[in-house]
Amino acid sequence: MPPIVVGVGAARRSSLARVLVVDGLLAVVLGAWALFATPFAAQHQPPPRVSPDLLGFVLIGVAAAGLVLRRTRPLVSFGAMVLAAAVYLALGYAFGPILLFPAIGMYTVARWLPIRRSSVAAGLGLLLLAIHAVVAIGQGMATTDALRALPWAGWLLVPWTAGTLLRTYRESLRHAREEEVRERAYEERLRVAREVNDVVGHGLAAINMQAGVALHVFDRRPEQARAALEAIRATSKDALDDLRVTLAVSRQPDGQGDRRPAAGLDQLDMLINRITEGGLAVDLSVTGDPVRLPTATDLAAYRIVQESLANVVRHAGPATAAVHVHYGPAEVLLDIADNGAGVSVHGPATGGYGVPGMRERAAAVGGTLEAGPRPEGGFRVQARLPLGGESLS
Repeated sequence: MPPIVVGVGAARRSSLARVLVVDGLLAVVLGAWALFATPFAAQHQPPPRVSPDLLGFVLIGVAAAGLVLRRTRPLVSFGAMVLAAAVYLALGYAFGPILLFPAIGMYTVARWLPIRRSSVAAGLGLLLLAIHAVVAIGQGMATTDALRALPWAGWLLVPWTAGTLLRTYRESLRHAREEEVRERAYEERLRVAREVNDVVGHGLAAINMQAGVALHVFDRRPEQARAALEAIRATSKDALDDLRVTLAVSRQPDGQGDRRPAAGLDQLDMLINRITEGGLAVDLSVTGDPVRLPTATDLAAYRIVQESLANVVRHAGPATAAVHVHYGPAEVLLDIADNGAGVSVHGPATGGYGVPGMRERAAAVGGTLEAGPRPEGGFRVQARLPLGGESLS
């Protein structure tokens, strides 16, 4: 763990160094350009504005040096640039490239600081830059000349607005990404909860049925009770294994690590064997040319059959069930029917949690599911799931 901390600290120091180097180069380039261009700008301005002397050039250098800290210390950088420019103008030096630095500072504080802080900083900066007009009037300079820079001071709001808009846009993107991450996490939790519900619900239904058989025959036929208890042990072990796999996959979305294959239609035989051992007679038939389904579709098909049979065990009473899987040219059809007391105990096709959950599974992979009582008695679930795999034949 300590090496990781050290590595993170080193990375941050390296990133900070790169920022300082880049902003330092920007300060050198713009500072040199400002020092070179200011005398030429002063030649075209009549008195009382004068060409800068040594002090004026020092103030230009201070304003340029503020760029070095513009991203690491935005307020300090902005304060240095505005203060240097305000003193420069108050001393009566000619307008020139030094005015570029407060504009860059305006953009920087708006880009890197919250709107409230950047707006306060921008307002104070504009106030400082406008003071030179009052000082100039007090020194007897022409009012029109002293006020010449005020429209320019207003234009400083343009880079501040640009920085604010960019910051708002970046924040909206960040919030959208965070919301997407939260939505994915919620969907993953919902998926895991659904898987756990199916695994635990099916396992408990089978165990409950087998325990009932064991209690019923315990005194008269102990050997059959022993077989039921063995079935309970096997069913509970399979349910725990399925639960472990489901939780392991949720922790390792990339699928790494040792685990059993994901549940699919190729495991229907084992599923039906466990249910048959518990006392429910189930007939399985498969027609058509089997294909390799996408993992999500294969899992959805398996869970639909599993939940349908678990509902038969829970609700149908003494019954038999039939599972028919048909591979068509464009879809796989699942038909699960029983001859129990389906109308009274399953409830309406839209009630409860099992049928809506199966319908959601089918819809999630682009399929449909219908469920309801059979005219001749019992209950039927039919699902149509689109194909998308390769032939296994």
